[in-house]
Amino acid sequence: MSKLAEQVLSGDRRAVARLISAVENEPEKVQDELEKIYLNTGKAYRIGITGPPGSGKSSLTDTLTLRAREEGLSVGIIAIDPTSPFTGGALLGDRIRMQRIGLDPGVFIRSMATRGSMGGLCAAAGDAADILDSFGKDIVITETVGVGQSEVEIVRVADTTIVVLSPEAGDAVQTLKAGLMEIADIFVINKCDRESAGKLVLEVRSMLELKAYDDAAWRPLAIETSATKGIGIDELYNAVKEHKAYLEKEGELHAKRLGAAIRKIHDLVVSQVQRDLQSAEVTKELEKLAKLIMDGKLTPQSAARKIISKLKSRKTGADS
Repeated sequence: MSKLAEQVLSGDRRAVARLISAVENEPEKVQDELEKIYLNTGKAYRIGITGPPGSGKSSLTDTLTLRAREEGLSVGIIAIDPTSPFTGGALLGDRIRMQRIGLDPGVFIRSMATRGSMGGLCAAAGDAADILDSFGKDIVITETVGVGQSEVEIVRVADTTIVVLSPEAGDAVQTLKAGLMEIADIFVINKCDRESAGKLVLEVRSMLELKAYDDAAWRPLAIETSATKGIGIDELYNAVKEHKAYLEKEGELHAKRLGAAIRKIHDLVVSQVQRDLQSAEVTKELEKLAKLIMDGKLTPQSAARKIISKLKSRKTGADS
């Protein structure tokens, strides 16, 4: 493990796969490697693609990647799949729809299982995106597992978030009334050649018109596509470039990535505290305090303060 970061930075595809696997399975063992990786990130533009199941996210990812490759850009893809109930791994369903790009040396595709994580992503998705960024990819696309109204974690790892809808996805108003409406930079009405697509386009654009925007704010676009037939792909690709230019001009790209860094710090601190709480010493102390609570001699709030104080003292002792 100690040389994986150097191998990734030198362009070793196998090292990329191995490091992502390590991040999925043993994240606590590769934190030093991730530190080296993170110092070499920030160059790739990150696109998130999300939406209800069956809306055509994988086909759209495939077609967008082909479009980027026409411009000579290298692409990394993180495809979040449902977790297999038997192996605990990804089901690899997205790979079926990405066969045109699967053998392209300028494309790196990694399927990852949700493993119980909510929000359409998995816990290691952000680190995997960092690894592909440091590997030298110009664009990193993260495609979520099929999501519902409130599963909007994709916004944490994407510069541009694309929400994909299709006529078969059910009631568009029901889908959009919560978080998905708020996170989309671009709406894609996929399978636009279907009979009921026109009604869905009208519903989405009507909802966008009802929302109030500041004068300088980005106004989400609604674009009609058919990924399988190549309809609207150029328009969508140009919309992504337009949004990127807007973010850079208004300083929003820096602000987005600053927010992502803050959340990263928060997540790492929470993960460390959780590991500390699971140590044998702290577990024993928790049981002791819980008995005092049950006997009416201590409150949960006081017990929590005692545990926090104990964790602080352990950290101080370790630093010294």
